[in-house]
Amino acid sequence: MMELGTIRKNASEEIRLTVETFKGHEIVSLRVWYRTAGGEYRPGKQGLAFRLELLGEILAALSNARKGVLQ
Repeated sequence: MMELGTIRKNASEEIRLTVETFKGHEIVSLRVWYRTAGGEYRPGKQGLAFRLELLGEILAALSNARKGVLQ
């Protein structure tokens, strides 16, 4: 697994962006991780995973969404 970035969501959660191999496919994963009572981070149920080949289309869609919000 290669971690590409971490974004602080709030005091006890963060969003991690990773690339990993799953069943022979490169997968991009955006997942919410939460901090346990012991201070350890664990992956939560919330998230999104998709094939690396779709990254260009997803980035284009996010760019369009950003343009629409900022106009």
